[in-house]
Amino acid sequence: MSVSVDDDLWSAVGDPIRRRMLDLLLSDGSGTATSLSEHLPVTRQAVAKHLLVLDRVGLVRATAAGREKQFRVDEARLARAVAQLADVGAAWDARLRRIKRIAETIQRGRDTDDEPTKSQR
Repeated sequence: MSVSVDDDLWSAVGDPIRRRMLDLLLSDGSGTATSLSEHLPVTRQAVAKHLLVLDRVGLVRATAAGREKQFRVDEARLARAVAQLADVGAAWDARLRRIKRIAETIQRGRDTDDEPTKSQR
């Protein structure tokens, strides 16, 4: 069971500040590094660097807005990321079910071994 994973994408969304930025952009429709920094515990410069990471993996797109850039979430790319995460989750669910079955089989074998035989009674 092989699921293709975009490591750059998951590295980008692995950061809690970047996930919060995506939430803010989705709720507000768009934002600049300055407007986002007002809602985050990091500097405007840090927000700008985080936005570059999100832009590099295609989760946000920038357009010129005066002296700043206006960022919007690329919803198609986000949908693909969500689908990929669902695939990874399903693959892990299947693996965990298999591990559970193996563990239950081992436990049943131990339970059988623990039962006293007629000669031990």
